[in-house]
Amino acid sequence: MDFNMKKLASDAGIFFTRAVQFTEEKFGQAEKTELDAHFESLLARADSTKNWTEKILRQTEVLLQPNPSARVEEFLYEKLDRKVPSRVTNGELLAQYMAEAASELGPTTPYGKTLIKVAEAEKHLGAAERDFIHTASINFLTPLRNFLEGDWKTISKERRLLQNRRLDLDASKARLKKAKAAEAKATTVPDFQETRPRNYILSASASATLEDTCRPPSWAEWKEDYPGGWRRPCFFLVPLNPSLTLARGCLSLPKDRKLWNDEVDKAEQELRVAQTEFDRQAEVTRLLLEGISSTHVNHLRCLHEFIESQTTYYAQCYRHMLDLQKQLGRFPGTFVGTAEPTSPPLSSTSPTTTAATMPMGPSVADLAPPGEAALRLEEVAPPASGTRKARVLYDYEAADSSELALLADELITVYSLPGMDPDWLIGERGNKKGKVPVTYLELLS
Repeated sequence: MDFNMKKLASDAGIFFTRAVQFTEEKFGQAEKTELDAHFESLLARADSTKNWTEKILRQTEVLLQPNPSARVEEFLYEKLDRKVPSRVTNGELLAQYMAEAASELGPTTPYGKTLIKVAEAEKHLGAAERDFIHTASINFLTPLRNFLEGDWKTISKERRLLQNRRLDLDASKARLKKAKAAEAKATTVPDFQETRPRNYILSASASATLEDTCRPPSWAEWKEDYPGGWRRPCFFLVPLNPSLTLARGCLSLPKDRKLWNDEVDKAEQELRVAQTEFDRQAEVTRLLLEGISSTHVNHLRCLHEFIESQTTYYAQCYRHMLDLQKQLGRFPGTFVGTAEPTSPPLSSTSPTTTAATMPMGPSVADLAPPGEAALRLEEVAPPASGTRKARVLYDYEAADSSELALLADELITVYSLPGMDPDWLIGERGNKKGKVPVTYLELLS
């Protein structure tokens, strides 16, 4: 083991100096280098981005997986770098139970037939949910996690380094200020006074060897050291701050002033080095903080992809439920004993059927007498203004003659009529016309 005692002592000294500087700043006893307003705004924006990203990530995970135990299990698998096992969705589990119930209760009975149809629809819904969760995890959750676990950790590391560089810079400024103050005080002391600072104490070694070290020097020695005249000798003195001066036999104004000059030069050199390191680290941190704008652009793209996958998921659910509704219209709507009464078609205005199915927009045919529906629909004229182009998102099979069949990616003209259900529009393609569901369309400007 390579144990460097000098490096350990140096690091401990630096840590202690930073701790003292930080404590004095908190108590208002030391000056603090303030960052410019633009830099502070970058820091605030970065912190806000990190906080909101964490909240959005956690809530999206709750949306995709409401079960907290399942989320904990997925988190552990991710940390262990293992593949998360496939989990059955609630829709697929419900479909399995319905299919087993139909098999046991009788698949040929009206109730059993309906259970089978609903189970098939729930199975499709569960598969659509699984695809949505997978797509959202890849396109939305993964980029957010990468930012928090990658880019943000780098930014936090550089910000801590900048904080340390700032503490070193302020400590260097304080040392230089004290050294200049001591130099100025030493300059104003008269020649006949002792020049030792008040924080000097008599060292123990000096007291032990006082008789040997304070012998009267010869005239040649005094004249060489002090050409301006005699100076009163003093004891060996050791400063409380060892960086100020070295222990010497006697202190006099010329030598003491030189020591303070050297201390000021040393403090100025340390300040220049600290200022250079601080400026370099501030520039690195600034570049990383300005990169938050690119992070916002990336998150915006991921958000669009998340909304697109969510729209696709809900459109698939709506389509599956419409198909289920059409299939249930061919089976009995009630089950009393062994009777199997016929159910009215979906286009019927029966209150029982209407309450049990999804709301359908009233067509023009509903307002016309029997036998005149097609004629009245063909005679509907588009308004003078308000028509728009729309792109078809999915294939749609017309349920009756009042609806218009659609093919994915084709363009049609759509408009609305007074009193129509807002979920439906009148669509035109060539000489064909009919009702179309809004959820199957992308309205173009």
